[in-house]
Amino acid sequence: MRRPIILAALAACVALPAMAQTAEEGESRYKSWCVACHGLEARGDGPMAEMLTIETPDLTLLAETNGGVFPTKRVARRIDGRDPVLGHGGEMPVYGDLFDGKPTVIETEGGELILMSRPVAELIVWLRSVQE
Repeated sequence: MRRPIILAALAACVALPAMAQTAEEGESRYKSWCVACHGLEARGDGPMAEMLTIETPDLTLLAETNGGVFPTKRVARRIDGRDPVLGHGGEMPVYGDLFDGKPTVIETEGGELILMSRPVAELIVWLRSVQE
């Protein structure tokens, strides 16, 4: 009896990618929260970048520096704080709580479906769109 319920829940989760995560929404979030460090074009040259203790990465090269594959899982973990980055003497601002929202599923580079908030997924969709 439990199996149909579990299968229905899984089917609902798999259907979540159909909820359109848009690059436009991701770009809007990026411009609100990420530009100060990563720059308007995501090249790591924002006005705050020179004040950080580590070099701010060029986000347009994430796929290139990962063997040509966009590192979806790693990017999600950096944004939501599960994989913190040390920067200006402490963690990169963790926006996980700020980017809370309805859950959605996004597919990783390996075909794995991972659950995250829609705002984080939208940022990832935009970051994928700016890869060189």
